[in-house]
Amino acid sequence: MNEQTEKQLLNVLKRIERLLPRTAEEIDWSQAAFRWQRKKYLGLEVGELQPISRIALMDADSIHNVDHQKKLLFENTAQFVKGLPANNVLLTGARGTGKSSLIRSTLSRFYSEGLRLIEVDKRDLGDLGEIASIVGERPEKFLIFCDDLSFEIGEDGYKELKAALDGSISAASDNMLIYATSNRRHLMPERMEDNVGSHLDEKGDLHPAETIEEQLSLSERFGLWLSFYPFTQDEYLRVAESWTQILGGEVGENWRLEALKFALHRGSRSGRVAYQFARYWVGRTHLDQK
Repeated sequence: MNEQTEKQLLNVLKRIERLLPRTAEEIDWSQAAFRWQRKKYLGLEVGELQPISRIALMDADSIHNVDHQKKLLFENTAQFVKGLPANNVLLTGARGTGKSSLIRSTLSRFYSEGLRLIEVDKRDLGDLGEIASIVGERPEKFLIFCDDLSFEIGEDGYKELKAALDGSISAASDNMLIYATSNRRHLMPERMEDNVGSHLDEKGDLHPAETIEEQLSLSERFGLWLSFYPFTQDEYLRVAESWTQILGGEVGENWRLEALKFALHRGSRSGRVAYQFARYWVGRTHLDQK
């Protein structure tokens, strides 16, 4: 084999190597966050941890109106990173009230203590056991982040998540917790006909139908529930004012009226809408000045 053929063969091998998923030894564990992605390699679909180079981190001090939820979540996370017993957490409630932002803020707060975050889509929850086998021997602590989690009847991932939350040997790891957000507290759809099988016993106690029991069983496996509620008008304005100042703007004339009109048009008062208004207001006023 001549030198040119050897170089060509070496280039081919390098190109094939780039197609293969990273092993645990090849992952840069100094990265703060990862995303679990399924890809096809040589005709086979496998998952791997992809580092997230640009992370949308969040400063906890910029998240308002959820001080109680913030305290409980940070206490639970502090227990976790120190190797103490801690719970999986389900954050539920109104959209745009800071559920996902609060989880990201834990990474900002506890990264230096070894916390890492792995974002997993609900379609890939069947891979939790595989993820646990990859991170199980690592000294870091890993949060499995599932955003906007809910299931429809017959959807994949439901049973795998139940197994992980129950501490199944095949799906759990001592250095892994699940933090999930959802607009549904029970995570499963609730239908009127599900109540048909409910009945009262001879003592007058209500016994839910098996379907309802199944719907409740998933969310009850989270040890800590945190509820988030729609903002009042004053809470919305305080958050909008804070973001306006953070983005380098001023609360000038007509600011309050414009903020309320913006929320009215969106049909919602939330932290997300307050942030979006602040970007609109600051960008527009700076453009007018120029």
